[in-house]
Amino acid sequence: MEPSAVSTAGHSVLDLVLQAGPVAKFVLLLLGAASLVSWGLIVERYRMFRRARAETRQFLHRFHGGARLAELRDLSERWNDSPVAALFKAAFHEVSQLSLESGGSVGRTLDEDAIADVQRMMERTAAASTRSMERSLTFLATTASTAPFVGLFGTVWGIMTAFQRIGASGSASLEAYAPGIAEALIATAAGLAAAIPAAVAFNSFLRQVRILSIEMEEFQYDFVHLLHKRRRRTD
Repeated sequence: MEPSAVSTAGHSVLDLVLQAGPVAKFVLLLLGAASLVSWGLIVERYRMFRRARAETRQFLHRFHGGARLAELRDLSERWNDSPVAALFKAAFHEVSQLSLESGGSVGRTLDEDAIADVQRMMERTAAASTRSMERSLTFLATTASTAPFVGLFGTVWGIMTAFQRIGASGSASLEAYAPGIAEALIATAAGLAAAIPAAVAFNSFLRQVRILSIEMEEFQYDFVHLLHKRRRRTD
């Protein structure tokens, strides 16, 4: 084996990165930063959605178990990550305000128009919560869709560098084109390394958003039905 081939093959990935050109280094730095931010967001969102699921299960268990509204209000103050609990707190506040305006107790003297107001407020609150959860996933979606193309740009640039070195050396030896090909392959790997975890996490978290959105819709129906039942008892 020729000495030049042994020398090139003996280079570590770190050596190849350090010897890369400024464009390749910029691409790798950009992909590394995107990957780092993505992983931080993945860990944070995973913990948040896990808490949201657990708190939502606890809240709905108490709600369907017949707990009083005042008791649910106190319990919901401890469940800050559940969008369903947050929806209940907003609805309870609206019901309290409307009930006080009508001179009655909470949830017992609301007419049909007031109940419709509560329902519209809950729909707006649920929509805002859903948008907020989806907005936090925008970076993951962007990384998943753009990182492969950024890596592809680095790949193309590395191949161009390889051909330039071949032309400058006047021969197609391994020493001439190996660094450029190495830059291309590293850029490709970096793009995939940033995109794949972001894509998997985005799809998983988006499913969690949809599940929580469905639970909010079901809770809206149940809560409004409860208000109608209490109104009928007072008629």
